[in-house]
Amino acid sequence: MSAGGVKRWAKELVGCTPWAVEVLEALRPARGQIPGGYRVDELQAALPAWIRAAQQARRQGGGTSRRILVVASLRWWLEYSVALGLYLHGLGHQVDLAYLPYRTWFDPLGAFEARRQSAYLRRALAPLRGVLGLFDLSRGGRMPRLADMEGELHAQSLLDVQYTQQRESLDLTPGGEDQALYLLRRARNGQAVAAAYGLLATGGYDAVVIPNGSVLEFGALFRLARRLRVRTVTYEFGEQRERMWLAQDEEVMRLNTEPLWQARGGQPLTEAEWQALRELYAARRGGRLYANFARQWQAGESQGAAQVRRELGLDPARPMILLCTNVVGDSLALDRQIFTAGMADWLEKTVRFLADHPEAQLVVRVHPGELLGAGHPSVDIVRGSLPQLPDHVRLISPESPINTYDLIELASLGLVYTTTVGMEMAMNGVPVVVSGRTHYRGKGFTHDPQTLEEYFATIERLLRDGGGRLPHEQSQLAWRYAHRFFFEYPFPFPWHLLFFWEDI
Repeated sequence: MSAGGVKRWAKELVGCTPWAVEVLEALRPARGQIPGGYRVDELQAALPAWIRAAQQARRQGGGTSRRILVVASLRWWLEYSVALGLYLHGLGHQVDLAYLPYRTWFDPLGAFEARRQSAYLRRALAPLRGVLGLFDLSRGGRMPRLADMEGELHAQSLLDVQYTQQRESLDLTPGGEDQALYLLRRARNGQAVAAAYGLLATGGYDAVVIPNGSVLEFGALFRLARRLRVRTVTYEFGEQRERMWLAQDEEVMRLNTEPLWQARGGQPLTEAEWQALRELYAARRGGRLYANFARQWQAGESQGAAQVRRELGLDPARPMILLCTNVVGDSLALDRQIFTAGMADWLEKTVRFLADHPEAQLVVRVHPGELLGAGHPSVDIVRGSLPQLPDHVRLISPESPINTYDLIELASLGLVYTTTVGMEMAMNGVPVVVSGRTHYRGKGFTHDPQTLEEYFATIERLLRDGGGRLPHEQSQLAWRYAHRFFFEYPFPFPWHLLFFWEDI
C-alpha cells in the first residue's frame, strides 16, 4: 500500500473510533488551519464582549420570553446566527443554536475531517454554553416517520444540485455528472433533518429562525418544521444595507408581498414617496449607488435609446420585444415554473416561437449576473435553440455595456420569467408578460398566462395590437407597487450578511 493509501486508511480508522478525533483536536494548538474545515478566529475574539453585552441587556430587560431555535450552516451564517442568537437572548428569550460544521455544501468530507471540524467548533463555541443551547446537527438523530418526508428530501436535494450547478437540467443516472452531488446533498439534508427532528418534535419551540429557507439544509429544515407545524421565521438579505427580508411560516425567497399589497396597495404615493422612488429609479438607470442600496445595477451608462437602436441595427418601423433573463439556477428563479420546466425551458421555447415572427424584433438581454458564473449560460441556451440567429433577433451578452434601461425605452413588449426588470418595464408603460412565479405577478399591471398556449396567444395578441402602451392607471399601479417593494417590504435591521463585521 502506498504512503497516501496508508494515511487514508489510518484516517478512516481514527474517524470511526469513538473519541479518537476529539482527543486529537483537544491536543491540537488553538490556532492553525483545519484541513477540510474552516476557522472562526474573528468570532472567537468577539464572543466575550458579545456575551457581556447580551447578559447586561438581559438583566435590564423584560417582556415575554419565548423558546427559539436559531439555525446556522457555513461560516458566514454561523457568525451571523451566533450574534442573532445572543441578541435574542439579550431580549430575554431562551435560545438554542443548531449548526452544521461543513466548510462547503458541495465538497464531500470524510468522517475524520467532519468529526475534527465538529470538535473544533465545539471548542470555539464553548464560551456560549450556559447562554445559548448548542446542538451539532451533523451528529446523531433519527429520520422522522412523516408522510412523504422522503419525497420532500428528494425534491430539496434536486433543488440544491440545480442551485450549485446553476443549471436546471441534471444527469442523475448512475455515474452521471450530477449523481455524486445529489447523493451528497441527500445525505446532508437527511442527516440535518434526522438530528433536528428530536429538537423540533419535543423541544417545545415557539419559533425556528432559519436563513433563506429555500436551499441546502436551510430548505430541508424549513420543510421539516412546516411538517411539524412549528412556527418558522426565514430571513435573507437583498441589495439594501440595514434592511432584511423576513417571512413567517413560508420561504422568504418567495418574496410574498401579498399581505403588504392588500394593506397598502390602494393608498396613493405621497409626494415624498414619489420623489424617493424617482431618485432610486434614476440611480438604477444611471448605474449609480443610491442611499443604502449597496449595488450598482448597470455596467454601462445610458447612451440614449436612439444610440442603442443604431448600435443594434434595429428597425424603428417594427415593434421590439425585450426579453430579460434571470441567472439560471438563482434561488429567486428556481422552482418558479408555471407552464414550462423552468427558466431555461421558457427561454428555449420563447426564442423558437419568436423566430417565426419576423414582424417583430426580439432583443434577448442576458442578466449581467451571469458574469459571476453560469452552469448553463443563457447565451448557450439561445444559440442551442437557434444556431443561426434570424435577422430580427439580437442577443446581448452579460458583459455588454448596453444599458438595459435604454432597451426598455425602445421596447413595445416585455417578456420576463421572474426578474424585477419586468416591474420596471411596466413602470415605463411597456406591456409585460410574466411566465414565472415572481412577487409582482398578479398585482394588476402585468399579463399572467397560466398555460403555454395562453402565453403564445398573449404575445400574438399584443403584437397584433402593435404593442401599444400600458394604460396609465396600470403604469401608476406599477410605480406604487415598486415603492412598497423597495422601501416597505424590507424590515430595518442593522446587520447585513455581506457587510456583517463592518456593520456589527
